[in-house]
Amino acid sequence: MVLFSPRKARNIMKIKAIYPGTFDPLTNGHADLVQRAARMFDTVIVGVAANPSKQPLFSLTERVTLAQQAFAGISNVSVIGFSGLLAKFAEDQSAQVLIRGVRAVADFEYEFQLASMNRQLNPALDSIFMTPSEKNTFISSTLVKEVCRHGGDVSSFVPAHVEIALKTKLNL
Repeated sequence: MVLFSPRKARNIMKIKAIYPGTFDPLTNGHADLVQRAARMFDTVIVGVAANPSKQPLFSLTERVTLAQQAFAGISNVSVIGFSGLLAKFAEDQSAQVLIRGVRAVADFEYEFQLASMNRQLNPALDSIFMTPSEKNTFISSTLVKEVCRHGGDVSSFVPAHVEIALKTKLNL
């Protein structure tokens, strides 16, 4: 008789997760989720979406570079830029899990719709929702850009290299 061992099964099946987003710019809330996800999954891919409809401040190449700098010290995290459907990107990367950050109930409704659509497009992809630590629940990339544009201090909201890039990009 062979008994099933989850530990042995996990060693055979490596779980690859994708944390997608525009990351314009990457915030401490994003970084918190990636660091925690890296402890939960064998591989975490930070998928930086081109998403031209959002008219990002930073180019895709700049956003990828900033994310690579932020996660350089975490061996099981990689950063990849992509365009097109997230479900297709996940399939191309052989990912089984999609990580989505949820700050408030309002986020959940939208994220639930996305999870359902992604499941229809890629039935092998499961979505999980993670909440940021309490100190990061109010941080959004949009708010960080606005605070910085108006001369506010964003040093507690983004990694130091992102703050420098923001100030440079905004000519501050």
